[in-house]
Amino acid sequence: MKIRTIIIEDEKPAVRRLEKLLGLFSDLELVASVNSVEEAVDWFQENEHPQLIFSDIVLGDGLSFDIFDKVSTKAFIIYTTAFDQYTLKAFKLNSIDYLLKPIEEEDLAKAIEKFKSFLPEEGTVNSQEIKQIVRKEKSTLSRILVKIGYNLKVVSINEVSCFYSENKIVYLQTKERNFPTDFTLDELENVLDETKFFRVNRQFIISSDYIKNIHTSPNYKVDLDFQPNEEITVSRERVKDFKDWLAGN
Repeated sequence: MKIRTIIIEDEKPAVRRLEKLLGLFSDLELVASVNSVEEAVDWFQENEHPQLIFSDIVLGDGLSFDIFDKVSTKAFIIYTTAFDQYTLKAFKLNSIDYLLKPIEEEDLAKAIEKFKSFLPEEGTVNSQEIKQIVRKEKSTLSRILVKIGYNLKVVSINEVSCFYSENKIVYLQTKERNFPTDFTLDELENVLDETKFFRVNRQFIISSDYIKNIHTSPNYKVDLDFQPNEEITVSRERVKDFKDWLAGN
């Protein structure tokens, strides 16, 4: 039996490319392509749900996560997107993989094989087993999408000197300025490269690339090349871990 599959994507060239790539897999049956949150919600409400979904994240009328806030599905999702900042949220849903555009045939084949490896002979999905394994797969953030008024900007993680919370909003700091993000610091700890970023206290995560000076008395305090107008102190309980991190242990 073929695996019923749909595409959720609002860029026509991306749809055509993905349809062409999926056509290389004879055991997949593409039953629909939809291009918006609204259209996807209507489709799920009116049709038998597929087993596998290929979905972009940023759509013209919202994020594809909004679809699954409105409809419940047991289908599993392979996300296809140009932005990797949503990795953590994607893996909280029924996601089994996360492919960055432009999608390569080899990467797509591996993602499909991963999905098929969880299909027993009767064609049902062992969702609990998949979620347990996916939780162990940690992806590190390389870019982050931020809003500037009505515009969007892609910031490389290599440009970020620190992340910090202020008035319940988490900002990233670059040489240029600070930008609000959609993350919490707890979420960022799970998707940042731990060899480069360290959470020094409840308010700050800093990058080793931008450390300018470290004061050790009376408390550990860090000066960054670019930081908000606030001292960055290392909490007492984190000092040993901080020194180990600096030493590369």
